[in-house]
Amino acid sequence: MWPRSLFGRLALLLLVVILTSQAIAVYLFRQDRAALLERQFGDTTVVQLKALQTALAASDPAHQRSTLEQLGQAYQVRLVPDEERPFSIAPRSNSVMQDLEERLREDLGPDTQVRIQPRLGLVWIKLATGVGDYWAGFTLQRPRDDGPPRALVWSVILLLPLLISAFLFARYLARPLRVLSEAVARVGKGQQPSPLPEQGPSEIAVVNHGFNQMVANLRQIEDDRAILLAGVSHDLRTPLARLRLGIEMGTQDEQARNGMIEDIEEMDRIITQFLDFARNEKQMPVEPVDANAEIKALVERYQRAGNDVRFNSAELPRIALRPVAFSRLLANLVDNALRYGSPSVEISSHREPDGARFEIADRGAGIPPEEVERLKRPFTRGNAARGGIPGAGLGLAIVDRIARVHGGKFSLLPRPGGGMIAQVSLPLSS
Repeated sequence: MWPRSLFGRLALLLLVVILTSQAIAVYLFRQDRAALLERQFGDTTVVQLKALQTALAASDPAHQRSTLEQLGQAYQVRLVPDEERPFSIAPRSNSVMQDLEERLREDLGPDTQVRIQPRLGLVWIKLATGVGDYWAGFTLQRPRDDGPPRALVWSVILLLPLLISAFLFARYLARPLRVLSEAVARVGKGQQPSPLPEQGPSEIAVVNHGFNQMVANLRQIEDDRAILLAGVSHDLRTPLARLRLGIEMGTQDEQARNGMIEDIEEMDRIITQFLDFARNEKQMPVEPVDANAEIKALVERYQRAGNDVRFNSAELPRIALRPVAFSRLLANLVDNALRYGSPSVEISSHREPDGARFEIADRGAGIPPEEVERLKRPFTRGNAARGGIPGAGLGLAIVDRIARVHGGKFSLLPRPGGGMIAQVSLPLSS
């Protein structure tokens, strides 16, 4: 029942304050009216009513009108026969009227009734005389003092804590906005704010969650930038040192020359991976693509280069893809399988109810399941000795990012019989 939205909580606050103030006003009004009736219908008034009841019982019905006028002037009341009463007989409305009526019945008889006309300020008492029933109307007398009414005084006294409560509650609701504003100011100054609490009203929780995610993304971008610079310096320093050494020695050794060529090719691969990692695939156009045709073209290129790569295709509809990014995804997975696995590398496509699945399988040593998520992070390799394994450690990170850009999922699974299966599941439309 507790509303989660900021609007709902403010509306509930106003509703509670209004209902509480109304309830207090009604209670005080009834208390004042009870005190007023008790003051007016004291023992003296009861004695007057008894005398009026006796006078009406002894009056001559033939001169009823004149008798009622005379008695009304004498007792300062309005007298009317029961059949001419100026109001309808409604049930008693509250306990104040019931208490007064019970008290008057004890003195005036069981047929006594009490009714009130608030608009006219009259209290009507039914007097049973035995020869006819009459209603005597008394004007409610307000207390004659110059001070403010008690109901007004109590209303002001009780309204004060209500206003204080409303102020504190509004301050409580506004506090998350103030904290968010301070956090935004810290981000603008280049500082890292603490995570904001994702609690409270739903609007605030959603905004705080989005802000925390934004700060985390900024922190990740900063970390990636630092890792990127560190990776460039680390991965290029070793082949550059070997090239420099070879040039200074002026070696004519064929093996050394081939090593230098391999270093240059490795540097080219590293730079290509850095460029691929820096690209924004989301900005690439999406178009319907025959995925099997793209894979066949890729496999033919690897086969012409002398690599043992095979393809088993299944019937697939055209899929909404970014062709360049999709080819980069496949190439990274095939390169990874050729570099760390054992021939042959088998590529297969599969039709699924809501999309397509692509698998690149090899017969290498595989990857322990607990290492899979770690290897999807940028600049991460399976061997702790980075210099012992070529590459920048970006291939799987690029594959995972391209899969997520297309709304898909990238998984690394153990292959039955040994090896690893790189599995990419993509929806039909991205």
